[in-house]
Amino acid sequence: MSKEKSSIKKSREKITWCHPGGKFRRLGPQSCSENELLAIILGSGVKDKTAQQIADDILGCYHSLYGLMGITLRELMQIKGLKDVKATQLAAVFEIARRILKYLEKE
Repeated sequence: MSKEKSSIKKSREKITWCHPGGKFRRLGPQSCSENELLAIILGSGVKDKTAQQIADDILGCYHSLYGLMGITLRELMQIKGLKDVKATQLAAVFEIARRILKYLEKE
């Protein structure tokens, strides 16, 4: 492999490590913080904020992923950086989590 190709590969690996999705893929889900998991679900940020910054803001208000379990779609849509689609996606994720918890309680 040429020196240039090797350098590009290393550069891509470094970028992958800087992104929470790369960390998740390489080290597993247990290696990610709540912020990183939320940022992965968000996928991308907005003009002035990255997905991780939006995740920080959300967790700053609700303190944990568990604290988000009761959040409504309307409340999600009021968070700067969350528009209709992302707010709906997050609401769906929390609804799935609620249903899983409900199922586990029955067992």
